Amino acid sequence: MDVRFVDAGARRVAVLTLDRPPVNAMSFAYSAEIVEALATAERDEACSALIVCGAGGTFSAGADVGDFAAPPVDRPVSVRDVVAAIGRSTQVTIAAIDGACLGGGLELALACDVRIATERSTFALPEVRLGLLPGAGGTQRLPRAIGPQAALEFALRGRTQDARRCLELGILDRVVEENPVEVALKSLANGEVQKRRLAEITASLGPSVPAQALPFVVARAHKALPPEDRGGRAAHAIVDAVAAAVTMPFDEGLAHEARLFGELAASGESAALRHLFFAERRLTDVPGLDGATARPLQHAGVLGAGTMGSGIALALAQAGYSVTVVDPDDGAVERARRTVMETLAYRVRKGNLAQKDAWEMGRSIAFADDVEALRTLDLVIEAIVEKLDAKLAAFRKLDAVVAPDAILATNTSTLDIDELASAVGGPERFVGLHFFVPANIMPLLEIVRGERTSATTLATAFALAKRLRKKAVVSGNAFGFIGNRMIFDYVREAIALAEEGAGVAHIDRVMTEFGFAMGPFAMSDLSGIDVAWHIANTGRLGADRSGIVGHLVNLGRLGQKTSAGYYRYDSSVGHGRTPIDDPAVEALFAEEAQRAGVVRRSVADEEIRERLLRALIDRGRTLLEDGVALRAGDIDIAYVYGYGFPPYRGGPMWYAGV
Repeated sequence: MDVRFVDAGARRVAVLTLDRPPVNAMSFAYSAEIVEALATAERDEACSALIVCGAGGTFSAGADVGDFAAPPVDRPVSVRDVVAAIGRSTQVTIAAIDGACLGGGLELALACDVRIATERSTFALPEVRLGLLPGAGGTQRLPRAIGPQAALEFALRGRTQDARRCLELGILDRVVEENPVEVALKSLANGEVQKRRLAEITASLGPSVPAQALPFVVARAHKALPPEDRGGRAAHAIVDAVAAAVTMPFDEGLAHEARLFGELAASGESAALRHLFFAERRLTDVPGLDGATARPLQHAGVLGAGTMGSGIALALAQAGYSVTVVDPDDGAVERARRTVMETLAYRVRKGNLAQKDAWEMGRSIAFADDVEALRTLDLVIEAIVEKLDAKLAAFRKLDAVVAPDAILATNTSTLDIDELASAVGGPERFVGLHFFVPANIMPLLEIVRGERTSATTLATAFALAKRLRKKAVVSGNAFGFIGNRMIFDYVREAIALAEEGAGVAHIDRVMTEFGFAMGPFAMSDLSGIDVAWHIANTGRLGADRSGIVGHLVNLGRLGQKTSAGYYRYDSSVGHGRTPIDDPAVEALFAEEAQRAGVVRRSVADEEIRERLLRALIDRGRTLLEDGVALRAGDIDIAYVYGYGFPPYRGGPMWYAGV
């Protein structure tokens, strides 16, 4: 780490450049270098100003999370020490920001007197997503810069904000188009920059809010958060730390922040979230992928205009692709067109999408009833009915139409990828892309690698997932792949528990209390009981003892789509999506269990939780042993982002210690 000295008019200025590719993360070792460089600048008596900037188009992504997994170091030098050194500096300090300024990088910038950023710069305090809080003064300086309530919103959301928004908030002093270092030097030469340490400012709730209101503001903030034992521990700590910025002198607030940070860093919740962070970073570490180059994709096609096809088309359009949706059924095409337009209009009404952007997305999706419309496309994703014969026929037709180097993908959730690839000339261009409903929202994408899928095709699938902003997990070609193969066992065990006497709602409640987004029966109603029945009829899974799934299908109880499944649904309650207990289903379970000779009894919460989690974990172990899943972390990513497993528990394999 070097410091260069330059002249700005009559002033001698130290320019310290953070340069640790790829994102200028401040590890313990690198933080020690920065502290020494700052000391060098401070010792130069002729130097009256310091500019901190970043190399490689990034300011700094903050602390190196990898240090948490490294062996313990006695009294390591950390980002906290870097920020403290800048805070003690006798020089005028300027953060000249270009690119990402995240976490500890933003805390470093807040310790400076002035913050100048380029238009393209982005900012966030994402620590809450790792079960932590900003631990280098962020919870104390940010409230002094923009007020406690705005600081709370910024830190609790952990989302990236652009430079203009941060200028409006008061985090930045200037947003410029030029090189921010040159702007800083000119400002220093012209005498426009003065010391303004946020640590010396008093934080308050605002001129119109009395100090006595703070306890009510804090209580309201706590009340809006998840319970501490349900993933909310870090968020509650952030509220307490920001409140300390108002009630305590800066140094005391800083010590309070450090204590809270230490407690969070040692918590199981943070360990689980950090596990997911590292597991996500390893997703692209796939055998045979090294050196492979992704093919450029611009125009994609979707064969099938049902719910899944419409969702995939929206996902592609949101990512900036031109999309052509083909279905021979004119009615399906019109329904898909309507679904797409209604979805975009809904997002505009909710304020999640600008009208102009919605218009552009809508225009980027074309609809047709003939596969000839797919002839010149780079990628075609099949999303028709889950029947082998239908899919084989569809791929034979596609193979005769599309370019010989176009990538062909299937959205199948259970069928054999290699068997489907046999219908295509050049199976090396064939891959499974298993989206989850709704495809334009759910963040998981399973990439299923066939026996002959090429490295180029696989690399292209990963590039597609990245552009779609999805977590891409590679699966081997096996029935149900990773996620669904495990969920089959999970739901079958839930049915067994209901046969033995545990109520449907009771089972779901136990699992939502554990942290799942929904229980197994509500989830089955959402995905469709007929789907489970069709899969069971393949003979790849054993039947439930009572045959309850078949009985529900025969009764027309297919889930939410028929307003009845394991639960009832009423359009006047939660727009028809809220499960309502149905005694008729409980009676049906009792009748069929008796017919099957199942002895019914009272089932405790602990047994329900243990058996359902064990079903997931045992199948996960088998998938690892068989090589279907590459790593335990891949399974955890799949279950957190595709099936609602609570992230603060790290995923089923992490939870089991695998």
